[in-house]
Order: sequence, then structure tokens, then C-alpha cells
Amino acid sequence: MTGLVQAIGRQGLSFTQELGRMGQFLLHAFYSMLRQPGRPLHILKQIRFIGARSLFVIVLTAGFTGMVLGLQGYYTLAKFGSEGMLGTAVALSLIRELGPVLSALMVTGRAGSAIAAEIGIMRISEQIDALETMALDPYKYLISPKFIAAMISMPLLCAIFDVVGIYGGWLVGVKLLGVNPGAYFTEMYRSVEWKDVWSGFVKSYSFGIIIAWVSCYKGYYAGHGAEGVSKATTESVVLTSVLILVWDYFLTSVLL
Repeated sequence: MTGLVQAIGRQGLSFTQELGRMGQFLLHAFYSMLRQPGRPLHILKQIRFIGARSLFVIVLTAGFTGMVLGLQGYYTLAKFGSEGMLGTAVALSLIRELGPVLSALMVTGRAGSAIAAEIGIMRISEQIDALETMALDPYKYLISPKFIAAMISMPLLCAIFDVVGIYGGWLVGVKLLGVNPGAYFTEMYRSVEWKDVWSGFVKSYSFGIIIAWVSCYKGYYAGHGAEGVSKATTESVVLTSVLILVWDYFLTSVLL
């Protein structure tokens, strides 16, 4: 019994220490962004890596997500004779929830894992230690550009996801199932408010922070060897995905 209590206590202390270190890392990253955000060229390279190179997977996922919403929404609304509301159902589902969440999960899998692996390799190869030895702040060269790029890229990717998804729903609903195209866009125009669009952008912006935060943190404190890097990469993807879903619930409850 004593051993069980000791094990629970050790796990609790370890969890609390990890939370404190993550919070300290986030505060240091924000301070570094305000004080020394890094060179514009470095930021542009990260925007290209996180944003532009994620465009294909975002468009592909958005198109099929919108098509599935159009297909499922049509048969659900048809039971109530409300097929004309299909545009509203697709648009609100994408703008409020699916657009920010799915685009963030896609970027996590494609860019977040790469960020964690990149920084983790720099940690085990002592490149970060070399920067610190030369009195150069690693946050300025490694962390800040990634944070800024993620916060810029995620809302833009979310907007692209929403637009492509809406036209995916239009393709299935109007072209395949015969919904009136005027009703599809007119009801969407009447129902979607600026509050819906704004809440989606707030979510995507905060998800960008979460992706950069967890990915950079896990890579920065990666363990030794290839096993440590692989473990840090896996943990960054899993933890980021879970945090995105949890934070989405709390943001939704506040923004509704």
C-alpha cells in the first residue's frame, strides 16, 4: 500500500513539474517573440514550411470533408423536407468546428511532427548547446519564428479549408443530388454571421499556438538518441491532438 501511494505521489509530482516547465517554456517563447522575434527571412521560411507545404493536404481533406457533409446532410434534411438548408448546415459545420479542428490536426501530423523531430535532432546533436555556448538565444533562432509562422499560417489555412469544404458540399448537394443552387448559397448567406467566422478564426489562431508550443517543447527537451527523438515526436503529435480537441470544447462553450 505504501509503495502504491509513493508511486502515485511520484507521478503527481512529475506531472506537476512537466506542466510547470511547459508553462515556463510558453512564457519564454512569448517574451522572445516580443523582444527578438527573429529575422524576417527565417519567419518566411517557416511560413512556407508550415503553411504553403500543408496546402495540398488541407485542400484534399477539406474537399472530401465538404462532400461527406453534403451527402450526409442532404439525407438527414430530406427527412424533414429541408433540403434547401443544406448550404447552411455545411457552412456552419465547417466554419464553426470542422474547419479549425481538422486543419489543425492535419498541420499537426504534417508540420508539428517535423518541427519536434527537427528540434529534437538539434538537441541530441548538441547544436542547441552550441548556440547557448556562443551566448546566442535558441528561442530567437529556433522557437520564435515557428510560433509566429504558426499563428499566421493557421487562420489562412482554416479559411482555405472552409471555402474548399463549402464548394465540396455544393458539388455533391447541387450537382449530384439536385439541390437548388440558389437555395444553397442564399440560405448560407442568411444564416452565417460574422460571429461564426470570427469564432472559427479565434480557434485556428489558438490552435496554431498549441501546435508550435507542444511541438517545439517536446523537441527542445527530447531525450538522448534516436529513441528520444522518436518518443518526443510521437508525444508531440498525440498531446497536440488531444489539447486541440480539449481546447476546442472550452472555446466553443465560451464563444457560443
